Amino acid sequence: MATPVLGVIGGSGLYSMKDLEVLEEIPVETPFGSPSDPLIRGSLMGREMLFLPRHGVGHRIPPSEINYRANIFAMKKLGVSRILSVSAVGSMKEEIVPGHIVLPDQFIDRTHRRISTFFSDGIVGHVALADPICSDLQGKVADAARKAGATLHVGGTYICIEGPQFSTRAESLLYRSWGVDVIGMTNVTEAKLAREAGLCYVTMALSTDYDCWHTDHDAVTVEAVLEIMHQNVTLAQGIVKETADGAVDEINCSCAQAAEHAVVTDPARIPESLKNELKILFGSL
Repeated sequence: MATPVLGVIGGSGLYSMKDLEVLEEIPVETPFGSPSDPLIRGSLMGREMLFLPRHGVGHRIPPSEINYRANIFAMKKLGVSRILSVSAVGSMKEEIVPGHIVLPDQFIDRTHRRISTFFSDGIVGHVALADPICSDLQGKVADAARKAGATLHVGGTYICIEGPQFSTRAESLLYRSWGVDVIGMTNVTEAKLAREAGLCYVTMALSTDYDCWHTDHDAVTVEAVLEIMHQNVTLAQGIVKETADGAVDEINCSCAQAAEHAVVTDPARIPESLKNELKILFGSL
């Protein structure tokens, strides 16, 4: 069995680390268009890794306009089997202090403008999403985060809003009443597509603020988010490095088989062109 390849989705600062040898930039075309940017193939701790800036280099693509399907498809096409997704989030709980790391294991989807499935006209399928995070990979990332010195919260619910605006105070208080832990704008869409693609997926959420529910703190601002993000870049790089150092050698989960029996459309009615386009995801239909 080939060694699992780790893909990292996040800001470009993640692959500006001292120990990473950048080998090449790879433009990738997919049936869904181009990903956010060419993927970066590198070697870290002797392991092949692939990096993708979610919002494009220079952070130029807003959450609703990210080509999530192309991003996940490109990872799969280039041999990635496990995805570590790094993103900034707002904290919805007092104990999750800005600067802390959260590894959520559940999502609530409040988006409404984006496509979050590879199934489309011509092919229908359904995958289980009761547990959207790969618990095996999450455990290994948790170990890596502790080694890197992070203040860590394992588990919890990530509510994903459409954005790009931050929440109103009424919305923030509503989400708090639902018991969510963090709030963001991107990761649930990635998680859904990764499951359909048979990829292990974990979110590493970097708490940057208290959204706007906390009366003792200022409402969230871009300046505050960026300040905490810059402070956390080195920590995030350290976690990626520790994760790469042997944490992905063994796969003890069933993520790769998630879509094995997902397609319910009669294969005879699926256009051959569609079968060929999606073969990377669903094999021979």
